[in-house]
Amino acid sequence: MKHALKLALLVGVTAGALTMAVRDPAYSQGADPNAAPNPYKMLNSWAQLPDGRKFGGAIKVQVDHSDGKSIWVFDRCASTECTNSKLPPLLKFDSSGKFVTAIGAGLFAVPHGLYVDGHGNVWAGDQLARNGKGADLIEFSPSGKVLMTIGKPGMPGNEPGWLSGASSVVVAPNGDIYVGDGHGIGTNDRIVKFDSSGKFIAAWGKHGKAPGEFDTPHGLALDSAGRLYVADRVNNRIQIFSPDGKFIAEWKQFGRPSDVAIDKNDMIYVTDGQSNDKTNPGFQQGIRVGSVKDGKVIAFIPADPTIGAPEGLTADDEGNIYGSYPEKFTVRKFVKK
Repeated sequence: MKHALKLALLVGVTAGALTMAVRDPAYSQGADPNAAPNPYKMLNSWAQLPDGRKFGGAIKVQVDHSDGKSIWVFDRCASTECTNSKLPPLLKFDSSGKFVTAIGAGLFAVPHGLYVDGHGNVWAGDQLARNGKGADLIEFSPSGKVLMTIGKPGMPGNEPGWLSGASSVVVAPNGDIYVGDGHGIGTNDRIVKFDSSGKFIAAWGKHGKAPGEFDTPHGLALDSAGRLYVADRVNNRIQIFSPDGKFIAEWKQFGRPSDVAIDKNDMIYVTDGQSNDKTNPGFQQGIRVGSVKDGKVIAFIPADPTIGAPEGLTADDEGNIYGSYPEKFTVRKFVKK
């Protein structure tokens, strides 16, 4: 019976079964959300930038899903935005931190959403519209050729085919594209789904706190069953949906999520850089690690006292974690002790 229940949770036989399981005490984590052990250590230096280049607001970091080990960083052009910069904001590194290439110059205002798909194509979203740029999602080839643009550059909107703030993006194995469209007051606060050609399929959600509503959908991830996990940051929860947008469950045991990643083994990684006594009482800032199979947090990396917790994160196929710190202008790697 226990085996059958775990299998049902893994494959998502019914939304109701998963929702009930999430309410189980095993999911709520008990009394102390900060008690899980820390089996990781942070490397103080990893990325080897080319001569003369420094990180600015490194907002997102993503593993290249075509090889499971290369890492892309979405940087705000060695500053706090890219609106008037000629620097390419998308930087690729190998697993050792050696710089490989940089792409995307002149196309972004305020970089935000990032994903690298199984073909190595880079999907980069813009938070704002400024000077004819932004409020869009651009797909690049690994070499930097623009393959597709979703949304109208510099023209935010909420109609099909339009975006207002592409804070997060994830691409399914079949090519379907999910965008977390919203970042604060005046943006859409919704999830938008497109097919592999960029054709609008559906949109769901609005600003709010109820199930299926959002307040800053700041990170997206997919598990092996195709369920979508949304880092609904200001609402202090991860929301889980079926591929067609049906609400399945919410998880609050991972803190106030700024970003979420799920690796090939269905391990889930969530970074919390905003919890405090006012925003999310009882939770400390840091990175929480668990499994989508049962939702239990099994590891907690407390925020570093000098640089805090990352805003963006990813994990490679070996389980190494990478975090980006836009306010500290740096990227760090975490490895098992």
